[in-house]
Amino acid sequence: MQGAEPKLIKAWHGKSAQELADAPVTAIYGVSEGDAELLAQAFGIKTVRDFGTNKYFRAAQAISALAD
Repeated sequence: MQGAEPKLIKAWHGKSAQELADAPVTAIYGVSEGDAELLAQAFGIKTVRDFGTNKYFRAAQAISALAD
């Protein structure tokens, strides 16, 4: 998915949006295996899609946008 590459580890460059959404959160540059384990334990997040659609993170984004 063009434009997303700087945010991804190299193994995921050139993948479709669908493939990226279904990828493990470790596909995101800077998210370690340890981070992924903690996200799964705390919020049930296993994929990039889970991460992007998590209700708590979405609420935080909405509040941050209102504050800007």
